Amino acid sequence: MKFQDESQNLRARLVVLQLGVLLLLGVLGVRLYLLQIVRGAHYAEMAENQRIRLLPVPAPRGVIFDRNGKVLVDSTPIYNIIMSREDVRNYDLDTLVEPLSAGLGIDPDFLRERFEEIKTQPQFESVKVKEGATPADIAWVEAHALEHSELRIEAQPQRRYPADGTLAHVLGYVSEISRKQLDEPAYQARGLKMGDTIGKEGLEQTYDHLLRGRDGYRKVLVNSRGQIQETIETVAPQPGQDLVTTIDLEMQRAAEERLRTSPSKRGVIVAMNPNNGEILALASYPTFDPNLFTQRITTREGRREYAALITDKHRPLYNRAIRGRYPPGSTWKIPMAMAGLMQGSISIKHSEIACGGGITIGNKFTRCMSQHGTPELRYAIEKSCDGYFYRLGLKMGLEGIEKMVDDFDINKRTGIDLPHELISWTPSREFKRKWNKADPEWRDIDTVYASFGQVYDIVTPMAMLRAVAGIGVGGTLQVPHLFKEARAVYETPAFAARPLVAYQSPAPKVVPIAEDQHHFVVEGMWNVVNRAGTGRGIKMENFEIAGKTGTAQVAALGKDVGDNKDHSWFVSHAPAYKPEIAMIALIENVGFGGTYAAPASRAVYDVYYRETRGEEVTETELAKK
Repeated sequence: MKFQDESQNLRARLVVLQLGVLLLLGVLGVRLYLLQIVRGAHYAEMAENQRIRLLPVPAPRGVIFDRNGKVLVDSTPIYNIIMSREDVRNYDLDTLVEPLSAGLGIDPDFLRERFEEIKTQPQFESVKVKEGATPADIAWVEAHALEHSELRIEAQPQRRYPADGTLAHVLGYVSEISRKQLDEPAYQARGLKMGDTIGKEGLEQTYDHLLRGRDGYRKVLVNSRGQIQETIETVAPQPGQDLVTTIDLEMQRAAEERLRTSPSKRGVIVAMNPNNGEILALASYPTFDPNLFTQRITTREGRREYAALITDKHRPLYNRAIRGRYPPGSTWKIPMAMAGLMQGSISIKHSEIACGGGITIGNKFTRCMSQHGTPELRYAIEKSCDGYFYRLGLKMGLEGIEKMVDDFDINKRTGIDLPHELISWTPSREFKRKWNKADPEWRDIDTVYASFGQVYDIVTPMAMLRAVAGIGVGGTLQVPHLFKEARAVYETPAFAARPLVAYQSPAPKVVPIAEDQHHFVVEGMWNVVNRAGTGRGIKMENFEIAGKTGTAQVAALGKDVGDNKDHSWFVSHAPAYKPEIAMIALIENVGFGGTYAAPASRAVYDVYYRETRGEEVTETELAKK
């Protein structure tokens, strides 16, 4: 048998094997280099984060007070159910919707929205699954700790508002910041993140930067299942600053009660100090419960409640004081009267203008409610003579009416410290072209309409109040505001002190009104209440009110019934010749201003008189009738 030498084959195989081993070692070496050298810090941080986490400790928001120290809004401790993205990074979140919805009573649609947010969160960010967990919710989480270890319970302060909706349009509410808001530069500059609670409306939104505190944190040790084993360090949060408002709670309650019990249950009452712009009461009705957004919005019932609010035809979420636009009716006659004197269309010595029972322009007759002869200005204001102001408007012309609007800032925002204030619509050729494209040219009949608060005059109650209050004090138009001060917060080990912030009043607008002209118009307003004028039913014995009623049409004659009835207005100030308080009342679709809006204002004046004079109002025989 011939011998075969296989040593050459063995040596070749050994070389291949050695090369293979060297190649594998090389690959392993490169991989180790990448893991330990190139990305070592990254994986070390991941390992550390698996073991140590920073859990935020939310700071309580500042308390909101009325001007007399009564609490309007505060916070109460609650428990939230929290989920971390890190704990569910390998989960199919859709599989959690059904068990969490059933176990915790959360709207499944809300959970799906929340889980979509979790997918876009930075690592280790916590997201609230349910706010205001009940004892039953907490028991469920603890009982299901093994299958749902991603859930944990955390204490957090929750905003608490008056349950009856008092001051809802002033206070606003808080809610979680939205993804859309986070994309806005203003919010990015503040370092906010998903899950943060911010003010969404009212003073909560305007002064969020003061009311928000500075969050602390807990550094904790967790196990492989994300369960907390030990607290390593705690940094306490710094509370937000307490906010003192200009609101008088008793006056506010009186205003809201009058609106709530009015025939239409819709309207506005605003009371203001005309000397500094402080808002004493701001009631818009119907109202809503802000606790919906902090306590119930995640539940099925809460979502239904919110849907009912946004579909309600009476718009309870809508702040009528700064967003409602209405024809002002005869309240418009006060700035018209003042402007007529200032522009020289009439004078104190020669203020008589014929009433005529109305006026005919072309083939159109526009009536007055009565035949007043040839009254002078004060009597025309007292009796609310439309015919007088039709002809005064023609004397002034559109240019004079536009100047009046500019002088008294009726076509501008008032600057009140609430979000979303709208601008009134006022007479101009541009407005008519936009409003009436079928007949775009301005005519004399349009000037007549523009002179008595109809058709081309569509104003916000706040703009009208500022203008007439400014006239009441002789031409100084203050910027209305609700903020009085934010109280100081002392320094803590982790955070610097936050100083007291007092209101800094913007310079008021001063309209140069001659003293005798001012007195002449105010005397007419005094006559409205204190003689035989349209507001005589609210006369007070020791507190003289000067005012003007208004009845504004919202539909043609014959159709002004039901929801199309006239709006009832009353604008006023008191005491008449040295005002301390100015007020505007609008009650929608109820009829005459002297019948509804004026008595509603009187109820608020009664509270003011009792608080400032320390005595009850003495009724006059005329007011009792």
